[in-house]
Amino acid sequence: MTRGLAPTKCCTEFFSEFIFCVKRFFAPLAEPAVRRVVIASLTLGGAVGIFALSFGVASVSAGASVWQTCALSLFVFTGASQFSAMSVVGAGGSLAAAFGGAALLAARNFVYGLALSSSAKSMAGSLPRRIFAAHFVIDETTALALAQESPRLRKIAFWTTGIGLFSFWNLGTLIGALAGSAIDPQKFGLDIAFPAAFIVMLLPHLRSKLGRQAAALGGVLCLISISFLPIGIPILIAACAVLVGLRK
Repeated sequence: MTRGLAPTKCCTEFFSEFIFCVKRFFAPLAEPAVRRVVIASLTLGGAVGIFALSFGVASVSAGASVWQTCALSLFVFTGASQFSAMSVVGAGGSLAAAFGGAALLAARNFVYGLALSSSAKSMAGSLPRRIFAAHFVIDETTALALAQESPRLRKIAFWTTGIGLFSFWNLGTLIGALAGSAIDPQKFGLDIAFPAAFIVMLLPHLRSKLGRQAAALGGVLCLISISFLPIGIPILIAACAVLVGLRK
């Protein structure tokens, strides 16, 4: 009887310890402030995951394989740069031009890093952990983290948003890439996904005067240079219009 009860006792203790760990993990959610941050982060992650579906489909339609598309989301993890790179490649541009435009767009993450630097110690702690956290420094994590009042909430917002977005973005990319490889992109009009995505990202900036000026200048620069420069280079030249935003 004693031998028969031993496995049962072990299972009971393991289950009790598991329940304790789960309760401890979710205990902070009992706080309204923490719950608000987590819900906002996960909601944002789900929305971005849906957008990642379009990237996966469009990337495959531009000529990339499923694994190349997934690797781009895994190691780059910045939507605007990924869309920029694949739009240039899809149009027949060189890899150098694709990298240049993507790198230019990704440069803004340097500014985000500076904005978060004062909270880096409380959010990430040791240097190796900060290096790991740098991969999650993007528009959304910076905005949600800096919107919090206390260092504890900033830490929760940053890591919840970062890990949530990373998971949803890569999952959405995989599903979109698999779907894109199984259908004819031109038949469903998916070949215009990249231009359409950029229009969507552009619209919010047109609400400001500087945004409209930058958009107009970028369009003019692109139209002038597109007739005599290689594919992809006009985009880099048009991107110089962002300097308009430096004016006060």
